Amino acid sequence: MALRACGLIIFRRHLIPKVDNSTIEFLLLQASNGIHHWTPPKGHVDPGETDLETALRETQEETGIEASQLTIIEGFRKELNYVAWKKPKTVIYWLAEVKDYNVEICLSQEHQAYRWLGLEEACQLAQFNEMQATLQEGHHFLCSTPV
Repeated sequence: MALRACGLIIFRRHLIPKVDNSTIEFLLLQASNGIHHWTPPKGHVDPGETDLETALRETQEETGIEASQLTIIEGFRKELNYVAWKKPKTVIYWLAEVKDYNVEICLSQEHQAYRWLGLEEACQLAQFNEMQATLQEGHHFLCSTPV
């Protein structure tokens, strides 16, 4: 059976030019273990939790960003299936915008760095094809959705 994890693709955009989608920046975290890969915050589902509850809890634990500081974007949900540490894994992502552009990030010990990045830079750091495609799909969704 596949491990199940959930997370949020967190983004921000400058307040004034909301019509200019080049201002969208994604938050990526660099893992402290393994190959030090970069991903959005995510983690395993605890018993009794819904997928979205997991995504919000993991985001708070890994970044310090609380649910009240985010707006979940309706209509975007992406499921990734891949092998991690020789085990099948399913990860569900939602898009979430920070309400405060300058929100403070407080990393847990699971991560050693974070960066806010435009789509191209985020895809370069993400490395894995599935994550790159998910970021691109999220960006396309945001660009095609009226503000």
